[in-house]
This record gives sequence, C-alpha cells and structure tokens, in this order.
Amino acid sequence: MPHPPKHPPTPGPSAQTRTAGLFFATPEQRVALAREMFFDEGQRPSGLVPELVIQSWMRCTVANRRPCEPINLEPVTKARIASALARNRLLLQAASHDLQQLDAALAGTPCKALLTGPDGVLIQATPTARGEGRLMPHVARVGLNLDEHHMGTTAPSVVTRTGEACVVRGAEHFFTGVSIMQCAAAPIRNARGDLAGVLDLSTEGEAFRFDAAAMVRLYATAIENRLFEAQSAALLLLRFQSSPALLHTPLEGLAAVDGMGRVAWLNQTGASLLGTERVPARPTDAEVLFGLGLEDLLALSHRGQAQPRQCPNGLTLWIQARTDTPRASAIEPPPAPETGVATATDAPTIPTLNHANRALIEATLAACDGNVSRAARRLGVSRGLLYRRLGEWRGGH
Repeated sequence: MPHPPKHPPTPGPSAQTRTAGLFFATPEQRVALAREMFFDEGQRPSGLVPELVIQSWMRCTVANRRPCEPINLEPVTKARIASALARNRLLLQAASHDLQQLDAALAGTPCKALLTGPDGVLIQATPTARGEGRLMPHVARVGLNLDEHHMGTTAPSVVTRTGEACVVRGAEHFFTGVSIMQCAAAPIRNARGDLAGVLDLSTEGEAFRFDAAAMVRLYATAIENRLFEAQSAALLLLRFQSSPALLHTPLEGLAAVDGMGRVAWLNQTGASLLGTERVPARPTDAEVLFGLGLEDLLALSHRGQAQPRQCPNGLTLWIQARTDTPRASAIEPPPAPETGVATATDAPTIPTLNHANRALIEATLAACDGNVSRAARRLGVSRGLLYRRLGEWRGGH
C-alpha cells in the first residue's frame, strides 16, 4: 500500500506533460496518476484532481494519516444521537420537506442523501431503494462523525472544512477503504451566512448517472431558504426576483428587514441581485437597497401579491413581502447548545416587527390626529384590522 510523503508535496514536473498520452485519458487513470505523484513522489498533482481534493489530501498527510488506514467507524451511542438531533433541531425541521422530495427523486437510483450539522455529525439519512452495498450501512448512521479527521477526504468532510461545494469520486477519497464511494455535497448556510449544515448525495460501487453536483446544490439552497425563513419569523420577509415565476423557488432572493427598517440579512441570491453582502457590515436601510421604506414595505405586505419595483441599482424586481410566518410552517427554536458549538439559530438581536408595527401605527395615528380611517388608508390596511390591533394592545395592558 502507498505511504504518505514525509513532507507536503511540492510542485514537480508538469502534470500536463505526464498526461499527454492516451494512457491517462480516463478519469480513473488520471486519479491513479495523481495518487502516484502525491503519495509516492511527493508532488502536487495539479490539474489531475480537483484543487479541494488536493488540499484535503495535504491536510490529512500533515495530520500523519495513511491512505491504507481503516476508516474510523466508532460506535454511536444513544446519548450522542440525542445530542446531535437536539443541537440541529431547527435545521432538521427546515430540511424535512425538501428531504422528502429528494428521497422521492432518488427512489430509482442507488443514491442516498445525507444531512450533517456544521460539525460534520450525521443527523439524517434517506433510505436507498436498490440496496446499500457493503460500506454505506456503516457510514450512514445518525450520530456518526463524517468530518475529515474521521473519514479523510470525502465530499461532506471537505464542505464541512471549507464551506465550498465539492464532488469526490472513487479513488479521490484519501482512504483507500472509501474508494468504492462517489459523493457530492453542498453547504447549507444560516441567515448570518455561517455554515449550518451539509447536504450530501452518496452512492456505492457505481458512478452517478445524473448531475449530482447540480442536484445537491439545488436542494441545499431550498433547505437554506427555509432555514432563512424560520430565522426571520419575527421580521419582515421579502421575496424578490427579476421574474415573478421564480418566487417561491430555490432561485428567489430573500431579505429580512428589522423593526427599524434596516436589512438584517439576505440570502446569497438576494445579495447578488442587490450587489451587496449577505450580512451588511453596517445597518443598511431597506430604502437604500429596494427604494422602499419600512412603511411602504409593510403596505406591500398587506397587498399579498408581488409587485414590480425598480431598485436604486436600476434593476426592476418583483417583490413580495410578508410579516408573519404561516402557522403550518412555524418552526420552534432549538434548546441552548450543550457546548460552545454554534447552532443554526445563533443570530444578533434585532428589533422585531411587533415593535415596528406598533411604533408605525402610533406615529401614523398621531399624524392623522387620531383618525383611524385616515390612518388605515395611509397604512394600506382595513379600518377593522387597525381597530383589532389597537384592541389587542389595549387588552394587553
């Protein structure tokens, strides 16, 4: 069996020169050459395998791991399972619907979907319809740690370490005992943009017969958006895209606006459409990004339907707003973590819309000299709704 180099590999002869012949034309041949260069000759096999794979091989080598080692499939206790599920309850609830859909999509394949927390611990696995092979039943156990220290180079371990989507095929795995696997994984981020989990598609003994990288990214984005919504339940949620047909899909932009009319955070699509960061370094007024102040956005939420609005950057986006999370999809926050590990719900304290609604309504009433009808028209709501809201507040006192 090959032994790891004593020192991290350094650039050697051109990999292109060594692969010019037809003998190294197939992916399997290129990976075999990459392993020979890296593990036997101490050279960096740039261009033969993905850069993320090379970096993972280097980390494993520096940690004095050997490719021929058996993988670490330690027993999983009930206490560890319970702890992992409790730490990631919000992520599990956010992923439930999309994992069911993904399970149905994979029903005719030998693939399994795996969901881990940000620490690489497996928290859910879908069944496989065509048999799981020799290794899969041992790997796909809730509570098992799939990080790089335990499993070497795999797609979920690379994503856990780097936060970047990754595909690892066959002998690209660091440990030879895992070379029968194929895996593709993508990150799931929370509202702050921090890693909240990893979604992985894995198969044993045969290659993917579809674009696994594209599919896992699509479903990871869908789960990420649901997690974003759950963490923005007390805020004004904006959905927006250049076409209304893309709203309520994984391709929609999302933004959460706090009770001061500031954008608290956006998903990646939203940040790209608006040309800004997911979590602004400084509080950014919604009006700066959308051309609409808090009062306008709240009025938009009462209309229900998406409306086209030209944003300050010149783009016309279809924007839909909502202030309350539907009861059917409400998600409970998880308990406080037992350790210092951050959970998917960790987020900065921001003013909620309950405070904003009351402040806005009271200010509007004052501007209308207490005339409820005029205030309701200015806010874009019915007079009855405004009376009910005022009654709720007075009843609370």
